Amino acid sequence: MDNLTLLMEGFSNALTLQNLLFALIGVLLGTAVGVLPGIGPAMTVALLLPLTYALDVTGSLIMFAGIYYGGMYGGSTTSILLNTPGESSSVVTALEGNKMAKAGRGAQALATAAIGSFVAGTLATGALVFVAPFVVAIAIGLGAPSYFAMMVFAFVAVSTVLGSSRIRGLASLFIGLTIGLVGLDGTTGQPRLTFGQPLLSGGIDVVVIAVALFAVGEALWIAAHLRHGTPATIPVGVPWMGRDDWKRSWKPWLRGTVIGFPFGAIPAGGAEIPTFLSYVAEKKLSKHPEQFGHGAIEGVAGPEAANNASAAGTLVPLLTLGLPTTATAAVMIAAFNQYGIHPGPLLFQTEPVLVWTLIASLFIGNTLLLALNLPLAPLWAKLLRIPRPYLYAGILFFATLGAYAAGMQTFNILILLLLGALGYMARRFGFPVLPIIVGAILGPEMERQLRRSLQISAGDPAALLSEPLAVVVYAVIVLFLVGPPLVKALRRRFGRGGPTEGPRSGGGSSDDNDGYSADTESTVQFDAFGTQTSDGSARVIRVVRPRAGRRGK
Repeated sequence: MDNLTLLMEGFSNALTLQNLLFALIGVLLGTAVGVLPGIGPAMTVALLLPLTYALDVTGSLIMFAGIYYGGMYGGSTTSILLNTPGESSSVVTALEGNKMAKAGRGAQALATAAIGSFVAGTLATGALVFVAPFVVAIAIGLGAPSYFAMMVFAFVAVSTVLGSSRIRGLASLFIGLTIGLVGLDGTTGQPRLTFGQPLLSGGIDVVVIAVALFAVGEALWIAAHLRHGTPATIPVGVPWMGRDDWKRSWKPWLRGTVIGFPFGAIPAGGAEIPTFLSYVAEKKLSKHPEQFGHGAIEGVAGPEAANNASAAGTLVPLLTLGLPTTATAAVMIAAFNQYGIHPGPLLFQTEPVLVWTLIASLFIGNTLLLALNLPLAPLWAKLLRIPRPYLYAGILFFATLGAYAAGMQTFNILILLLLGALGYMARRFGFPVLPIIVGAILGPEMERQLRRSLQISAGDPAALLSEPLAVVVYAVIVLFLVGPPLVKALRRRFGRGGPTEGPRSGGGSSDDNDGYSADTESTVQFDAFGTQTSDGSARVIRVVRPRAGRRGK
């Protein structure tokens, strides 16, 4: 009950007119900058940090928290409408959200993202209040082998589920891992894949990679097809969610919250892994798996919920351990330090008013975010009515601006164009883009965890199995890789030896009135038209021409 009492005191402080104004400003700024490709909440907080010296610490941190949450939602807006993530954590949202927008359901995609952000953010903040000590105790107990195993699982999941084949998914992952190697070796300090260019010694900024592959690659792809005729303007659609949309979204909202919060609370976590895993989980659990890749609303609801739940989870290690797990959290550490406050285990004792006011402001910011963006969903969706040449010219402008702002180097613009051409080629030859992003983002961190595990064990590979969670994750990976092919093989074997191959009744003829016979058999996964049935199997209809004289027999 002490936590509830302190939370109520935090609400009494956060609901003052001044602090409400700071929360509103933060949410508005975060949403506004989130829709600009490449300019995310971390950069916004960093730019505003010098301007808050005259503010009190509570007001400035409340505003920063609003920017954080607003930026998370703002990034989903351009992901859905323009296939241009404003943040790396919004990459997964673009997969299904943009397909929904192109099908005239952009308003529904924005609505489920806004409601999912509110539900996940509220539940995760509540979890922050009640289970923070328990989650922190678990997170502290995890070592490098467990982190490495979870990242391997993320790689396997996104590479084998996405794309037209596993080979292409793994090839895309290899490209991403290669991009992640660019820069100085973290242990030896030797340059890798820098080609003698000093500006590459720090690696390629993740924002530049994401914006190039999605924004520039999409713009080049559209430009290559505009010469065949300007496509029709995409309709916005009805500005509300139907009963079926609600029915298909509420479970992904809850599952995304459960997946996102623990990953945000784990030191060295972040929002990328849970959004990827949430997408994979929804595709596996959906009753409409054939719609994934064509605009499945579950593919928007789950990852967006995981994204915002992870954002709340990052405050657990930030406030209790002083460990930032995202770029924005790192900037917020600087904001604490400028006021002489050092986050850590003693923060809840030394600054209880500040901490609980900040936590209470997260509830308020979530409510403001929903109240502002849910009515604006149809208005945002009207961006799709802008003629394509003007729309994508604007995207290229903001993408270039974001790439330059990421490092204040014109060299980033050259990298943007090169990776944008890579994104275009991936679309041209059917390679999934998401594994490239995953490899580039998580590859360096996975390498660090692998080296840490081997250094502790003096090079013994058995150390990778030294933790129970790591063993469980590897077992899941094996089932993930071996299970589906085994099930397909068994289905193919027993399907062909089943009753469909037995003698036919009625004199051995099953012809219909039109003189055709139809034989059915179970296939591996897809039917003749490339779609998949709801139960994961498919039925292929083979139409057989009647033989001469067969009807008379």
